[in-house]
Amino acid sequence: MSEAVLSLRGVTKRFGGLIAVNTIDFQVRPGQVVGLIGPNGSGKSTTLNLISGALPLTEGEIHLRGSTISGLRADKIARRGISRTFQLVRLLPSMTVEQNIIAGAVFGHRRRWGAEARQEAARLVERVGLVGKGNMAVGQLTYIDTKRVELARALASDPTVLLLDEWLAGLNPTELQVGIDLIHSLRDEGRTIVLVEHVMDAIRSLCDYCVVMSSGAKIAEGTPSQVLSDPEVIRAYLGDDDA
Repeated sequence: MSEAVLSLRGVTKRFGGLIAVNTIDFQVRPGQVVGLIGPNGSGKSTTLNLISGALPLTEGEIHLRGSTISGLRADKIARRGISRTFQLVRLLPSMTVEQNIIAGAVFGHRRRWGAEARQEAARLVERVGLVGKGNMAVGQLTYIDTKRVELARALASDPTVLLLDEWLAGLNPTELQVGIDLIHSLRDEGRTIVLVEHVMDAIRSLCDYCVVMSSGAKIAEGTPSQVLSDPEVIRAYLGDDDA
């Protein structure tokens, strides 16, 4: 079996007396799509924030391709090969679609400049379904198109691992299927992805492996079919009275 490209060991995050993430361990292998799932407030997005450097760890270690990245600043981790989207879309509002994507190319893992960055941005505009919108201001875009821009910006750095934090949230049923198909196409390219998601159709369709969190702790891991039929996972989602 191939070596893990991303590894979390004993990862813990405390906010005062609150333990938001409690000694989490899991690994992601090259080309694998891993779903990080669980009820609201279970620590999933905090875990992504720890991986990307948006938050510092309290304890534990995170390794990317065998090198420790925990303790590095977010920009340094991005340069090492971690790229991400956010629960609430974060774009550069004064810039066009293509300029936002160019920012990912310039400041990310595989740094491109000038004509090469512009060419990559143009390619990604088409890749994520924004044909004809490259020169638009991001304020003119629909909600799903803002998500496409953020995804393209994350891809512009050619990341080793792509983190998607509820990228499908807030989409209507038609957009949702478009979004699932787009992520599926990234999976088919061999991208390594960790995604936080509540849409179970997406989990079943996209993920090779799932890690289930509840109250900051890992309560199960395995294939989507294994974890979604696990009584403890069902209790975590539905509560004891309904499990």
